[in-house]
Amino acid sequence: MTLVEVQVPDIGDFDEVTVIELMVKVGDTVKAEQSLITVESDKASMEIPSSTAGVVKEMRVALGDKVKQGSIVLVVEAAGAAAAVSAPAAAPVSAAVAAPVAAPAAAAAVAPVAAVASGPIEVHVPDIGDFKDVAVIEVFVKPGDTIKVEQSLITVESDKASMEIPSSHAGVLKELKVKVGDTVNIGDLLAILEGSVAVAVAPVAATAVASAPAVAAPAAIATVAVAVLAAPAHAPGAPTLGLPHASPSVRKFARELGVPLEEVKGQGPKGRITQGDVQTFTKAVMAGATQTKAQAAKAPAGGGGSELGLIPWPKVDFAKFGPIERKEMGRIKKISGANLLRNAIMIPAVTNHDDADITDLEAFRVSTNKENEKSGVKVTMLAFLIKACVAALKKYPEFNSALDGDALVYKNYWHIGFAADTPNGLMVPVIRDCDKKGVLQISQEMGELAKKARDGKLGPAEMSGATFTISSLGGIGGKYFTPIINAPEVAILGVCKSTMEPVWDGKQFVPRLMLPLSLTWDHRVIDGAAAARFNAFLGQILSDFRRVLL
Repeated sequence: MTLVEVQVPDIGDFDEVTVIELMVKVGDTVKAEQSLITVESDKASMEIPSSTAGVVKEMRVALGDKVKQGSIVLVVEAAGAAAAVSAPAAAPVSAAVAAPVAAPAAAAAVAPVAAVASGPIEVHVPDIGDFKDVAVIEVFVKPGDTIKVEQSLITVESDKASMEIPSSHAGVLKELKVKVGDTVNIGDLLAILEGSVAVAVAPVAATAVASAPAVAAPAAIATVAVAVLAAPAHAPGAPTLGLPHASPSVRKFARELGVPLEEVKGQGPKGRITQGDVQTFTKAVMAGATQTKAQAAKAPAGGGGSELGLIPWPKVDFAKFGPIERKEMGRIKKISGANLLRNAIMIPAVTNHDDADITDLEAFRVSTNKENEKSGVKVTMLAFLIKACVAALKKYPEFNSALDGDALVYKNYWHIGFAADTPNGLMVPVIRDCDKKGVLQISQEMGELAKKARDGKLGPAEMSGATFTISSLGGIGGKYFTPIINAPEVAILGVCKSTMEPVWDGKQFVPRLMLPLSLTWDHRVIDGAAAARFNAFLGQILSDFRRVLL
């Protein structure tokens, strides 16, 4: 094995560039041409590849360091005899540079031409090195703009480098021939200018950079960067440009994930976005901790109203009326709020109110808990409600369905969601296969899920797949309310605090424990008669739980 020092290759007419990203670490196995670091000038960012395959033994640069041609990046233990040998410099793929600031030898490579004719002037993509079909990722100018010589017109990007393409002439931009997303090559028509003086510059406004050639396979060497020499006529990185401050590989990674890079906050040097930043942003969106602008536009918090043709939401300076305190809503409320708004607007919901006599059922529940004190499982009325709802859902299967376009999907499983009040907001855990479980098992699972909800440990799988939901206000109070359907479900049952009431039995008024029921249903799927029957059947089961066995 041989230790090889990997150096910065010829990166064009740069004195020093800043290391802004480390892409490997000690112990990593690298391949020839694998990107090691990202460096940046005022006009381009580029990834420096390895000239050798092997294992990284030592890093010689750190973030923020300045490097130039010949600087040692790292030390690699080469993989074999055929491994590439580091060279202090590689022959540039294209050696033509801008005449005004190039070395005399480079200036001699091109013959400057003075053109004084007015009229349409074509600006073509110059020699950008060994690149093919590079993507246009940013456009700096628009028709009507006055363009200076060497002013950057567009930014293009390969998988290894991003670079700004300058104008070879001065004049007024009459027509731009490319747009964001197009791919271009050397010689492609970029723009048409109208000008009285067109000062021709070197056919190449950039120097292409190649990595040090490998001894075994010099033909495999790829160009990795292009740098424009003249000072830019615009301000790179200014907010108006909108291009995220990230390396090409990070931008490619974000595109693959569908991440809007302009919304990611960079934690790297000078606010640069790293791959870790993209991953953190993705996890936050998946967890519901943040929303993309596209998501927010679909379900605006607070409701703008314009999407529905409504007058704008009132904007009020509340502080002018008295003291105020502003607090941001929690993550769960932000997520649930958007869903509730959609469901409340899009579902033609109707609510039926009814009462169920649970006198005997409550007595049975109390006696069951006394008999099972040692088990540690406390049976709640909600557990009985879940079993009763399963029976009603089986009798009236449209309540256990979902809309799919113009079709109804009837589900042959009964997963019941229940609303759990937590310090962070309302959550809906789901108990699966309730038809196959007894009241004791349902009570146990309900207690476990409710605790996980309060502790903030519920996973997405434990809150998905419900076919019907019960929202219980338990012992808090109230009589009736209108719960909002949890789409794509088509119905939801709301229950409030049971109260002892006088009920006429045909001869006299007797005290009975009555449970208020509020059934909200989607009128696209269910009609009023079916809803009334569902509530009546549910009340019968709760008044005589033996009906569950029928």
